[in-house]
Amino acid sequence: SRPILDMSYSRHFLDFQGSSIPSSMKKLVVTKLSQNFREAVTLQQDSPVPLPGDGDLLVRNRFVGINASDINYSAGRYDASVKPPFDIGFEGVGDVVALGLSASAHYSVGQAVAYVKAGSFAEYTVVPARQAVPLPSVKPEFLTLMVSGATAYLSLKELGDLSEGKKVLVTAAAGGTGQFAVQLAKKAKCHVIGTCSSDEKGGFLKSIGCDRTINYKTENVESVLRKDYPEGVDVVYESVGGKMFDLALNALAIKGRLIVIGFIAGYQNPTGLQPVKAELLPAKLLKKSASIRGFFLNHYLSDYKMALQHLLKMYEGGDLVCEVDFGDMSPEGKFTGLESVFRAVDYMYMGKNIGKIVVELPHSVNSKL
Repeated sequence: SRPILDMSYSRHFLDFQGSSIPSSMKKLVVTKLSQNFREAVTLQQDSPVPLPGDGDLLVRNRFVGINASDINYSAGRYDASVKPPFDIGFEGVGDVVALGLSASAHYSVGQAVAYVKAGSFAEYTVVPARQAVPLPSVKPEFLTLMVSGATAYLSLKELGDLSEGKKVLVTAAAGGTGQFAVQLAKKAKCHVIGTCSSDEKGGFLKSIGCDRTINYKTENVESVLRKDYPEGVDVVYESVGGKMFDLALNALAIKGRLIVIGFIAGYQNPTGLQPVKAELLPAKLLKKSASIRGFFLNHYLSDYKMALQHLLKMYEGGDLVCEVDFGDMSPEGKFTGLESVFRAVDYMYMGKNIGKIVVELPHSVNSKL
C-alpha cells in the first residue's frame, strides 16, 4: 500500500520473495560532526524506505563494508559543505527488490548487485543503475573488492611500476586493502614485506604469499628493514601514517616510490593528522631520487569498472583470496545488524581485523514464503 505515482512502475514494487517492501527501515545517520563515530552517528529506527527513480534500483542490503574512512566521513573531513544530518556507509552488496522503468532494461528484481555509494548503512539503498555492479550471487567476498581491492589494484597499477624482483613493503598488510596489495605485488613477481600486529596476522600473510612478515608489536620495524634490506625497498604501500610513514620513507631505495593510500593512525584524532617529520623531506627525496604519491580512489573512477572486472575474474578463477572478517572473534561476537556497525568500527581501530570487516544485515522483511 505505497503511493506510486506512475502505475507503470507498480509491478516492480514487489519484493522478489513474495513479500511487500516495508514503508520504513533502519539506517545510520550522521547527526553531528565528530571523529568519535559513536558520538557522530545515530541509528534511526523508522526512516522511510526510499523510492527508486526511473533509472534507479532499490537494493536490499545484505552485507555492508566497514572502511577506515567512515570516521573521516562522520567527522566532515571529505566535504566541509555537507552539514548533518546525512547518510553514511560507502559500499554494499544485496538484492534488487524494486526498480524504475528505464533501469529495468538492464536489471531485474531478484538480481544480486554491489555498489559504492554513500548511504549503505541502511536496510535499503537507492542506487543509480549505471553505478551498480551485477554479481553472480550475493557473497560478502565480492564486497572486499569494491573499495579495498580496487584501491590496491589501481594504486599499484598506476603508481607502483611493479616488476619482477622489486621489493614491496605493505603496511597494515593483513587489513582490508593490505591483503590485496600483498597478493597483487606477488602476482607481479615482487618480494613482499608486510607489517602487522600479531602472529596470527603474520600466519595469514604467509598463507597469501608474503615473503617476510614483521610483527611490529614484537619486532623493531626499522631495525628489521635496515638489517634485512640494506639497499632499501622499491615500493611502499602505506596506509598507517605517523611513525610508520617516517620509517617507510627512510627505508626507500634509490628511485623508490611511496604510495600513500591513507593514514589511519590519525583518523580518530580531533585534528585528524599526526605530524610526520617532514622537515627533511626534500633532502631525503633528492638524495634517493625518490617520490611520494597520494592515491584517492575517487580520482580514478574512469578505470574503476575495468579494475573491478579484472578482480572479479581473478577471484572467480581462484587466483585471489578475499578474506572477510565478520567479527566472530570479537568479544560480543559476529557483526550482525546495523547496530553492530559501531562495534565493527571500534574493532577496526583496535587493529583486530584480518581482512575486510563486513557487517551482515539479516533479512528483516516478513516473507510470505
